[in-house]
Formats: sequence, structure tokens, C-alpha cells
Amino acid sequence: MNANKGRPDRRRAARELALQALYQMHMSGASAVDVQAEFLVDQDFKNADKRMFGQLLRGVAAQTESLDVMIEQYLDRKLSDLDPIELNVLRMGAYELSDSVSVPYRVVINECIELGKVFGATDGHKYVNSILDKIALDHRLVEITAKQKASAS
Repeated sequence: MNANKGRPDRRRAARELALQALYQMHMSGASAVDVQAEFLVDQDFKNADKRMFGQLLRGVAAQTESLDVMIEQYLDRKLSDLDPIELNVLRMGAYELSDSVSVPYRVVINECIELGKVFGATDGHKYVNSILDKIALDHRLVEITAKQKASAS
């Protein structure tokens, strides 16, 4: 039996909880510390990577301004016009693409698309995909180029 079999599901669950926590912060104005404490008490982390949840929540919260600047350059509308779910999915994706290079870019984008499908507006995941593809080109070009060369040979 593969020892890492449950790991992707635990990471997906952590991303889902982190998105919900970021949304709560966005809507309520509460701090990352307060929301994290509340989630650790109120949510079931049995099937989620608690460490990853905390890293995503605190990382996105600490870098919100720089993530928003990164995202804004690819938007065709104002950041304030984005749905709060899509905005926070984009922040999480931008954070992982720029700060979590151990996670393949395709995994980051796919996970964000899935979050958009589950929690976002109809077809919002398509917009998330287009923006994260552009961010990946800027932050993961070496990885993308290596992947393209490997698949061409």
C-alpha cells in the first residue's frame, strides 16, 4: 500500500478549509490568527493537512497586498469587482505558485480550478484558470519549459 495515498486528499481538504477561512476573513475583517483558532476548534481536521491549512491561511493573509498586485496585472477588471471566492482562490493560487515551488504548477492550478468549481460562481473557475496560467508563466517558467521539453521528447 502506498504510504502517500491519502496525502492529496488531505491537501485538498486543507485547501478547501483555507479558502473558507480566507473567505471568512474577507467578509468579517477578522485576523488570520483569530480565524485559524476558530477553525481549529470548530472544524474537523481529521482528513485535512492541518499544517498546510495554517501555512496557506497565514501566508495569504501576510502577503495579501503583494498577491493582489501580482494578480491585478492580469485582470480585465478591477480587483474589487471580483467575486470574493474567486479573489481568494486567486490569492491562494498566486501564493502557492510564488512561494510553494515544491508543489507542481499544474497541481496548484488544478486544485484552484476545482475550488472554483465547488465554491465559486458558474464558470468562475475558467477565469481563475486563465489568470493562474499567466501567473505560472511568470513564476514557474523554468518548470513549464522543462515540462514542455520532456513531453516533446
